[in-house]
Amino acid sequence: MTGPLLLGVRHHGPGSARAVRAALEATVPDAVLIEGPPEADALLPLAAEEGMRPPVALLAHAVDDPGRAAFWPLAEFSPEWVALRWALERGVPVRFIDLPAAHSLAWAAADEAAAAAAETTEAAAAAEAAGGGAGPEPVAATHAAVAAVRSTVPALRSAVLAPDRPAPHPLRPSVTDPEWDAVPAAATRPRQPVPAPAARRIDPEWDVVAALRTAGPAAGLRTAVLDRPGTGPAADGEGDADGKGCPDAAEVRIDPLAVLARTAGYDDPERWWEDVVEHRHAGATGGGADTAPTAPTDPTAPFAALAEAMTALRAEYGHGGHERDLVREAHMRLKLRAARKEFGDSVAVVCGAWHVPALQERTTVTADRALLKGLPKVKAGTTWVPWTHRRLARRSGYGAGIESPGWYAHLFHAPDRPVERWLTKAARLLRDEDRMVSSAHVIEAVRLAGTLAVLRGRPLAGLGETIDAIRAVMCDGSDIPLALIQERLIVGDALGQVPDSAPAVPLQRDLTRIQRTLRLAPEALEREVELDLRKENDAARSRLLHRLRLLSIGWGEPVQGRAGTGTFRESWRLRWEPELSVRVAEAGVWGTTVRSAAVARAESRAADATELAEVTALAEDCLLAEVGDALPAVMRALAERAALDTDVGHLADALPALARSLRYGDVRGTDTAALAEVATGLVERICVGLPPACTGLDRDGAERMRAHLDAVHTAIALLPTAAELSGRWGAVLDRLARRDTVPGTIRGRAVRLLLDDGRLGEDEAARLMGLALSTAVPPAEAASWVEGFIGGASGGGLLLVHDERLLALVDSWLTGVPAEAFTDVLPLLRRTFSAYEPGVRRTLGELVGRGPAPAGSGRRGSTAEASGFGAGIDERRADALLPVVRLLLGAMDPPGAMDPPGGEPSAGEAPGGDRPDGGIPDGGISNGGVPDGRLPDTTPTGAGR
Repeated sequence: MTGPLLLGVRHHGPGSARAVRAALEATVPDAVLIEGPPEADALLPLAAEEGMRPPVALLAHAVDDPGRAAFWPLAEFSPEWVALRWALERGVPVRFIDLPAAHSLAWAAADEAAAAAAETTEAAAAAEAAGGGAGPEPVAATHAAVAAVRSTVPALRSAVLAPDRPAPHPLRPSVTDPEWDAVPAAATRPRQPVPAPAARRIDPEWDVVAALRTAGPAAGLRTAVLDRPGTGPAADGEGDADGKGCPDAAEVRIDPLAVLARTAGYDDPERWWEDVVEHRHAGATGGGADTAPTAPTDPTAPFAALAEAMTALRAEYGHGGHERDLVREAHMRLKLRAARKEFGDSVAVVCGAWHVPALQERTTVTADRALLKGLPKVKAGTTWVPWTHRRLARRSGYGAGIESPGWYAHLFHAPDRPVERWLTKAARLLRDEDRMVSSAHVIEAVRLAGTLAVLRGRPLAGLGETIDAIRAVMCDGSDIPLALIQERLIVGDALGQVPDSAPAVPLQRDLTRIQRTLRLAPEALEREVELDLRKENDAARSRLLHRLRLLSIGWGEPVQGRAGTGTFRESWRLRWEPELSVRVAEAGVWGTTVRSAAVARAESRAADATELAEVTALAEDCLLAEVGDALPAVMRALAERAALDTDVGHLADALPALARSLRYGDVRGTDTAALAEVATGLVERICVGLPPACTGLDRDGAERMRAHLDAVHTAIALLPTAAELSGRWGAVLDRLARRDTVPGTIRGRAVRLLLDDGRLGEDEAARLMGLALSTAVPPAEAASWVEGFIGGASGGGLLLVHDERLLALVDSWLTGVPAEAFTDVLPLLRRTFSAYEPGVRRTLGELVGRGPAPAGSGRRGSTAEASGFGAGIDERRADALLPVVRLLLGAMDPPGAMDPPGGEPSAGEAPGGDRPDGGIPDGGISNGGVPDGRLPDTTPTGAGR
């Protein structure tokens, strides 16, 4: 080896990974340098431990602000990971050479400060222009602050660029980062904008010249790429002020891989990459991780050709719009010089292909150090954390990611016939989801994928061909099952693992210990778990999940489980995301264990809460998490907020959480006497303040107050002192129901609540409805009353079905609404009745369509002339059902128990029990002559049996 071996790669590219392994095996360097944060050098030996399983990521975070963090992800098919494992397996020294994370994280803080200062400048300038803003001094000071932040990166480009190197084209500031550099912890920095999916990271590949290899030697690459008609500087004239001389500048700024792909005649960079790299090396033999790839004779030839291609691109486009790349590359050159002094020229460098030309440049140490002088710096900590394939995907927010990590992992590991194996995986997945997929489907899908590849001129069926084949053969042309293929196979749900010896904050270690004790391992795939709080292990799991929610670690989210009103069962939806490791590091400032951290965090939140509802919700969370040590501070804050808050709406918002907390206390054995006292006080204050608060409300205010009314009514029923408070609450509802100044929706709701509780007779409820729907009441107000009384999904429709008087009143009022007012009340009525179940709406329509009941029918409410029901119960038909009911309940009738007295056949029944009309005899069922209450020897078949 006559000089350092520069291996330019595509990050997370299995083709690059195979080529790197082949080059390292052929050259056997004395040291390996990898693009990454040097602070993690001490962590590199952990990659060789048995407990390390990719995908994983290096996590760097500011020690003083753990939420300011960045990730460097690595998959098993990442070339950096392959180089790292190769060096560790052979005892070769391996180091990271990128700019330290201490500077990268400080730069991120500087960027945010600059953005905030710029916003302040714009706001001050706008206010000054409007005549009421700040004077020139604050604006000038803000401009100075922005300039100071921007000055952290000196403009020393001339010290780096060679004298004969052309100046780069002016580029837009929206250029994306061309590197595999740190992935910001976006979950902890929501204010940062997420890059658009189309603006992908510039990430040149190791084998961009593979498609051109057959056209001539690598020396002709510059001409092929830059001097192609329509793409070179001389296409439309060189040096145009508007940049028209370089029509491909926009593509290179966004994705140079797309430009190179288009040069080769492709419109899809990913498809081009598959054809020239993955399929050329996988081919029919697969080229997995443990098999010899079909590499060229000289394993380093592709990298040399790539270096020439990247040199040509960078000569044309410079640093790609990122001056900070010059600083990063200066640090890489310094590290490379130090390694050459220590190990000689037998050094291999694995980095993004975009950096290779910069590492080949001849620069001085003074110039490189000048670029690094005065950089901002923070104290940074590093560790390994698990990563997921979903986070490797570009669509999940990782700009330097790939479209299909699951597919690339398959190509990397498949020993042979990758297409056949891939389609077999797809068939197995669909079969597991109860879809009818057989071996014949797989065979036909393989044939179709191969045929599509031939028609499209591809060397091997790629991901697009396999997707089309799966859709046509296995999914019957439907895209719905393909969503499962996309999530579970193309992207994948792999979750990495790191050894216990990896550095971690004490809170993370405690969390890991609890997870193992409770057998609740984190998984990347979303799943639901049902917890029975009567079981000790499930109760401990519930405590852990609630404590993590107190710490803003959203591993689990409570969901609506099986139907029921009991408090002993919980349902959770769990999914572990890599960003949660940052959340754990952030929460480490509150304590060294999950419980102590949750207590400290709850106390802090109670002190910072500004609204009563926040404190009551926090009290509920504390009870669920069983952190009783935090309750005294929460109760003090609750008493203070409750004493000072006079808004009835706030009090009504706070009461339901307290009521639920009291119920949870019952099942969890928590002392809730203090909560009960506060809840009783809130109810007393609500009863006093609610009637005046319900007067003079507009429509929106009335809707909100109606919701408060329902919530308070439900909460009072859950309180231990419900018997004492229900009388006073009923009096408040009665006042609201009879006060004309209260909006109709609240009056109607109050009447309904009183009727449901049995505090208002049916006759009185009908009288109040008649008054509210009289002709003297405006139609809009009457419609509001109807909406409050029978609106929503609270059983109002069933009330009309079973009470004919109320249905008749509504029907009579509706038919009497004037035509000019009908359009005004129609939206309210439509909203009221649309909340009913379809069966309830159908029954109401049938009742109204049947017309009034015959006179003297005897039905309740017949005086209101509403019908649809028979005059009474048909006892003969009802008796015929009794044996079936007894059979379902497991009760056996003694022989002849249902026979008429004296053993004589009843009217309409022939001797022997047969009805002349062929129907079922009273007291029996038609089961082929089997006596009542006994099953036949054979199970009957047929629909509906």
